[in-house]
Parts: sequence; structure tokens; C-alpha cells
Amino acid sequence: MIAIVDYDVGNLKNVYTALGDVGLEGVITRDKKILDQAEAIILPGVGAFSDAMANLRKFDLIDALDANVKKGKFLLGICLGMQLLFDKSYEDGEFSGLSYIPGEIVKFTAPGIKIPHMGWNNLIINRESLLVKNISNEDYVYFVHSYYAVPADFNDVVAYAEYSVKVPGIVQRDNVIGMQFHPEKSSAVGLQLLKNFKEILS
Repeated sequence: MIAIVDYDVGNLKNVYTALGDVGLEGVITRDKKILDQAEAIILPGVGAFSDAMANLRKFDLIDALDANVKKGKFLLGICLGMQLLFDKSYEDGEFSGLSYIPGEIVKFTAPGIKIPHMGWNNLIINRESLLVKNISNEDYVYFVHSYYAVPADFNDVVAYAEYSVKVPGIVQRDNVIGMQFHPEKSSAVGLQLLKNFKEILS
């Protein structure tokens, strides 16, 4: 059973459906007991960083996430959920994140590029990982974001996309994983990535 964290940020049903497509049982919940019982936790999210962190605090979920990550349970952050995994964001101010992966979230600043970074872009593999099994540099995934992660250690980046800078697309530090794009909207490639996540759990 995979707990999909319900903290009023984003469309959870698409993630739930995609998990079912790869044979994983998803449960949409904010019940801390279910988070503790789950085999893994998914933290989805769209919208503003500060609002998302405020909602995690409002529903008293941060301690539960911390405890589960500390005991080695896998946590997958998707889109905004990936950004929350880092130390801080400079979206409309300066706001602290969950600090599971060292680094910060900054805005695209290159002149002439369209913001948000929206649409299909290909992943470039940065290092070997089971997460990118059967994934190539020609495989495209679906992004929608105006801010991107700058990890303190680029070795935490499993795969990235090029959009004026190297944009981390998949990050992993130990049992904490993030995907900046939407695997649930990325067709067959997204499903392969979720299958790989399932294989990591087995």
C-alpha cells in the first residue's frame, strides 16, 4: 500500500490512477497512522511552495514524514512535492522546506525563455540508478514549473532536462526521491518510471 499525501495541494486522483496502472495500491490520506503503515509515501503537489509547506504544517504532517524518512521508508515527491524535499525556496520570498536533500529552489532567469517551463522535454541520464531502468536520453516527460532545484551535490541528480540550465528531473538521496515532471502525465515513459519505483520497493 502506497500512501498519497492529501494536504489540499494538487490533483491526487491522477497519481492514484497511475499507481493502479502499474499494479500498486494507492491510498489518498492525511491519516498519520496510515502513513506509518504504508510501504512508501508519495508527496504530490502543484502551486506555491509556501502554501504547500503551510498546509503540511496545518495538517500536522511534517513530523510523520520526518519519522518515516528517518526509519528508511521511501518517499517520492512529484512536481512541487519534489521541491519541498529541499532546504529552501525563493518563490515569492524565502521559505524553508523539508530539508531531506540539501539544496534550494530558484526561479528561471535566463533572458528569452518562456516561463513556466511547460510541455515535453527529454531526460538526460546523469548517473546509474534503478529509477531510470529502461529509460534513455531520448525519452520525453511532461513538465510544468517556473522554479527548479539547485542541489548542493549534483550527484543527487539521477536525470536532468536542459532548459537554459540543467534542470533536475529526477533526484535521489538514499530513500528520498523526487520527480520534477509529472510521471502520471508522461504516458508510457511515466509508467515505466513508476514501474521502476515499484521495483525499488520490492
